[in-house]
Amino acid sequence: MRRRDERQALVFWGEDQCKTQLSYAELYAAVSRLAQALRAQGVGVGDRVAGMMPNMPATLVAMLASSAIGAIWSSCSPDFGVDGALDRFGQVEPKVWFVPDGYWYNGKKIDIASKVSAIAAGLPTVSRIITVPYIHDGTLAGFSDERAQNWDDFLAPYPAGEIEFVRLPFNHPLYILFSSGSTGKPKCIVHGAGG
Repeated sequence: MRRRDERQALVFWGEDQCKTQLSYAELYAAVSRLAQALRAQGVGVGDRVAGMMPNMPATLVAMLASSAIGAIWSSCSPDFGVDGALDRFGQVEPKVWFVPDGYWYNGKKIDIASKVSAIAAGLPTVSRIITVPYIHDGTLAGFSDERAQNWDDFLAPYPAGEIEFVRLPFNHPLYILFSSGSTGKPKCIVHGAGG
């Protein structure tokens, strides 16, 4: 986040279906806007932010914005089943949850609206569900939840500006990831800012 020039920071190519490039300046601006939006949503130091997202630019922006304000990031792939996602995010108790409007697999659009509905019902700590455009415009067809808001609408009130990075101790958690233990149940791995 130190660089803010027009050099290429990120090249994304999702299954021959979606291509995006971001300069360092564009990446910084996106992180700035999302950090402001998360703060306005009441997210702060130690709060958890989760994403059930594919590897795409918005996922990176969400992780960087979360860490900039001292929140703790956790994620899983959108191909996780309801139980797998709830096993993880139920432990994490996120305040904000990012989901795509679907994802690509083997050249096909995969709809996840019913899965998102079932997972959202099991996440009472989530105050805002942000739907991210990937295969459509950010709308999950058939998904209705009063906590849901489209990515563009969530960011709209916030112009890019200086990011107010929160300074935290070396051992403050940065992200929570999971691996399967010998029982097949998710095992929580917490990493601090120092590694």
